[in-house]
Amino acid sequence: MDKFRMIFQFLQSNQESFMNGICGIMALASAQMYSAFDFNCPCLPGYNVAYSMGILLTPPLVLFLLGLVMNNNVSMLAEEWKRPAGRRAKDPAVLRYMFCSMAQRALIAPVVWVAVTLLDGKCFLCAFCTAVPVATLGNSSLVPGLPPAELARLLARVPCPEIYDGNWLLAREVAVRYLRCISQALGWSFVLLTTLLAFVVRSVRPCFTQAAFLKSKYWSHYIDIERKLFDETCTEHAKAFAKVCIQQFFEAMNHDLELGHTHGVLAMATEAAQSPSERTEEEKEKLHGITDQGTMNRLLTSWHKCKPPLRLGQEPSLMDNGWARSEPRPPRKEVATYFSKV
Repeated sequence: MDKFRMIFQFLQSNQESFMNGICGIMALASAQMYSAFDFNCPCLPGYNVAYSMGILLTPPLVLFLLGLVMNNNVSMLAEEWKRPAGRRAKDPAVLRYMFCSMAQRALIAPVVWVAVTLLDGKCFLCAFCTAVPVATLGNSSLVPGLPPAELARLLARVPCPEIYDGNWLLAREVAVRYLRCISQALGWSFVLLTTLLAFVVRSVRPCFTQAAFLKSKYWSHYIDIERKLFDETCTEHAKAFAKVCIQQFFEAMNHDLELGHTHGVLAMATEAAQSPSERTEEEKEKLHGITDQGTMNRLLTSWHKCKPPLRLGQEPSLMDNGWARSEPRPPRKEVATYFSKV
């Protein structure tokens, strides 16, 4: 268990590297999924395009949503976007930076899927087989005598060699090579464009808006760290609060049992339980003076509605679900100050 706990703590402390690794694994998984996928073109006019576009677009959308779901910052972004402004204004630039950061990672797997699909060529072949220029690649003398519906039916069967019966009009290998050549050209162009776009977003953009970029990046990290510290402080408080409540319960039960001359049932629990005067200073510090449910509920509501202003050196105090200034004090963490001065 200690090893798993160490691994979990490492992943938490290196969340950015962990998310990059997850996105890389999803990208490799998307390529492996496509290679294992059994592509079966319907070879029917009107159905080929729908089937191919579904294969080309639906899995990337699913992979993109999975990439967002697996990112822990999604809930943080939604919370920051929907929370009331309160005593701390919301910065749209920070929200945009957080969303762009998540979207860039989540787009890796969909981009790999689209690139692999286009480079393979099966999907493009199925979708555009009816658009092959028969007059140029096949027997042009037979084209005028065929009804358009019959011509479309013959060309729609090009991806299916077992049922294709139009070699007298157009050699299947010629049509396949023609469409796969176009598909691979589009695939490499897509890879080039996405690579250039990623380079511009990751490298060039901060150079033109360095101050705004650094500000957005800093406060994005701050929101993430503040949320983690708040969750840790709430966990410590809940643990200390539950421990004190259980201790008081055992002490009260022991007192009732002693009054009834009943002994031995809770002897071990009584020895383990501490009296109020013997509770450690650490437990009192974790409670921060918050010792009832109503006060804790008001504190959590106030944290959501009116977070403390980001200004150190002054001691905030909570009054009427708001913040009021007090005397200057040495800088301390905002979260610890919020709990200790409610």
